[in-house]
Formats: sequence, C-alpha cells, structure tokens
Amino acid sequence: MAYGHSDDVPTAIKILIAGGFGAGKTTMVGAVSETGPLRTEEVLTEAGAGVDSLTGVETKSTTTVALDFGRITISPQLVLYLFGTPGQDRFWFIWDELALGATGAVVLADTRRLADCFPSIDYFERRGTPFVVAVNCFDGARRYEVDELKLALNLESDVPIVLCDARQRQSGKDVLIALLQHAARVRAAVTA
Repeated sequence: MAYGHSDDVPTAIKILIAGGFGAGKTTMVGAVSETGPLRTEEVLTEAGAGVDSLTGVETKSTTTVALDFGRITISPQLVLYLFGTPGQDRFWFIWDELALGATGAVVLADTRRLADCFPSIDYFERRGTPFVVAVNCFDGARRYEVDELKLALNLESDVPIVLCDARQRQSGKDVLIALLQHAARVRAAVTA
C-alpha cells in the first residue's frame, strides 16, 4: 500500500525481503539500498547449533535477529523502503509487524535449500500480499529452469519467478521492478 500526504511528501512504498535462513536477504538489502543499510545481525553461537541448520550454508557466521532496512529513492515523489525479515522460524513473531502496510514482498530462494522458502510463500499467500520469488543464483549451486522451480514451489501461474544475484545492485533492482509490476497487476485485477 502506498501512502501520499501532499505534493511535498513522497509516496512511500514498503517492500519486504523474505526467505529462508542464508538465502541472501541481508545481502540484497545492502546491495540495492542507496544508504548504508540498518542491520541487526548477530554472530551465530553454540546455542543455535541445534536449531539453525547450516547444511548448504556452512560458511555462514551471522544471522539477522530483527530486520534489515534500506531505502531507494525512485524520484522526489516516490521512495521504496526495504525491510529484510529474519529467516529462522524463532523470529517469525516479528513478521506480522513488518508486514503491516507492505505493498509486496520478495521471497528469496536458494536452490541448495529450496524448501526453506515455503514458509515465506505460505505466509504471503495467506495474507494476500503480492510477491515474487527471486532465485538467488549462488556460485556452485545447481541451476534449474523457471518452469521446474514453479512446479517445485507449487506456485500460482501468475506469481513471477526471477533469477538473480543478490550481491549485484542491478540484479536486485530488476527483482524490485518485477515485484512492483506484479503488485500493480494484482491491484488492478482487484479493483477491476
């Protein structure tokens, strides 16, 4: 949902960046934000060893415990605010607050741990929040065709899948453009 108050106050569009643990949410917010992102990362500890599976992301040493925040100014009248969600289920209580007023969401998927994005997909489907799936193409990870991914994720036919590299600013922008276009189509269909 966009909020505009006058010609002097820009319209703010809130976007969530979600996905499983280690999918690249913090990286994506940092890559596309025009300002230094706010991060709430903490070092992984022994206490989380039995809770957080590092299978497929063995070199991961930190985790987001609240949110990541970034901003992109599209024009003086339009600003995107990005909220990266924590990936572990023990932090999901934060999601409802973060999701309030969101125009849409990006679900980052990692093909090495594809099942980890199912909770995010389910969450946005239940809320009726428009979302796209952005498959973060990690170095050395197996590549799949978009049709294979759509089938594996059991997505509705209108949900876009975008291949991306969360480290690359332009790739992240392309994902955000796909999301905004999708959200506009969903909004138009609802109001028609």
